[in-house]
Amino acid sequence: MSSDNISKVPNSLQEHWMPFTANKDFKENPRLITEAKGVYIKNHKGKTMIDASSGLFCNPLGHGRKEITNAVTKQLETLDYCQPFQQGFGGSFELATKIARHTPGDLNRIFYTICGSTAVETAIKIAIAYHRAKGDGKRFRFIGRERGYHGMNIGATTVGGMINNVKTFASVLMPGVLHMRHTHLPEHKFISGQPETGAELADDLERICANFGGENIAACIVEPVAGSTGTLVPPKGYLQKLRKICDNHGILLIFDEVITGWGRLGSAFASQEFGVTPDIMTMAKATTNGVVPMGVVASKEEIYDSVIDAAPKGSVELFHGYTYSGIPVAVAAGLAVQDIIEKEDIFNRAKNLSPYFQKGLFSLQDLESVENIRGYGMMGGIDMKLNTKPGKAGFECFKACYEIGVNFKATGDCLIIAPQFICEEKHIDEIIDKLRTGITNYQKNQKN
Repeated sequence: MSSDNISKVPNSLQEHWMPFTANKDFKENPRLITEAKGVYIKNHKGKTMIDASSGLFCNPLGHGRKEITNAVTKQLETLDYCQPFQQGFGGSFELATKIARHTPGDLNRIFYTICGSTAVETAIKIAIAYHRAKGDGKRFRFIGRERGYHGMNIGATTVGGMINNVKTFASVLMPGVLHMRHTHLPEHKFISGQPETGAELADDLERICANFGGENIAACIVEPVAGSTGTLVPPKGYLQKLRKICDNHGILLIFDEVITGWGRLGSAFASQEFGVTPDIMTMAKATTNGVVPMGVVASKEEIYDSVIDAAPKGSVELFHGYTYSGIPVAVAAGLAVQDIIEKEDIFNRAKNLSPYFQKGLFSLQDLESVENIRGYGMMGGIDMKLNTKPGKAGFECFKACYEIGVNFKATGDCLIIAPQFICEEKHIDEIIDKLRTGITNYQKNQKN
């Protein structure tokens, strides 16, 4: 990347209200990103940093991929927009076919949205539409999980279990939503992969069915691996038990694979990695390598057929969609990503690199301020010990690491590490070495 084109701080930082950001802190000492190429990004001070979290899990193929840039440019020059209602263009059908080649089981019906949050919102509506089409309209409840994150629309926030999100917007959340406990137990310390204990936590769903009536529950939604809360890996047998309970009560099982989709765990989807097929699956982020916003919902053929067949011919079967559902520019990026996945054998690349990454990640457990480490595939979470109040340790450690030259996402007191799949072992080494230095510097600052 060039070093002679460093952008200056804008004349004013005040007008932009930044999302999920400590705005006052940021505007006192801004962190502006100006360039990105491969596994590296550069800030407005000219400092080059390694991207240790693939942006927000969404750039696993690396930054600045010419194949995607060229595909998007060509599409814009040919067809920049096409109404997604009552008309379409060939690319969206082609992409749906390619996505369906990778989805598990018969999740072959593809609905486009504009992000992960809207994909979850769509999955919720599809579940309701399906039960109504089957003459089972009394099902209105949804079951989520503590510490789950499914996005920030009303439905997505409601089924999620991130406490600050739920508390902030409690007055406008959906009715009828209940939550299972999360799967992170005290004995799950410094475990790489699936814990041996905790599968019985899936029985929370059975208990909810007994207390509120399984016949009233439309769907249960979980992230196979809870990502935004810091890589909570499911105990062995847990997802299988959820699948069985859902089947016993006629409940749809929804997997939110916005983070785990497209190779993060070494398989195309976590569904295949763990051997459990949901009824509905959401994806986003890596679908376009983060270049253009896009969300996707994959549904079983039986769900699609039920909704379609329940409506008279010539009428709209599902009253739902978005202005930007499957627009040409997003589809072009998605098609280019599919080509890269195939040509570069991306899933096997991620799977083969995972053991090396996990070994490096867990080498940090000797650090004094590290409370716990979890990991699976190409994702991991590092819990920092509490520092006077929740979230302070994570935020201060993030800033210390940023200064050293490693960039990632911190949620609360957890450092979320998710390297790009194009990394080589030397890049993993760089990430781990800089994390060690940054965390050590954070520790020193706390003692001064």
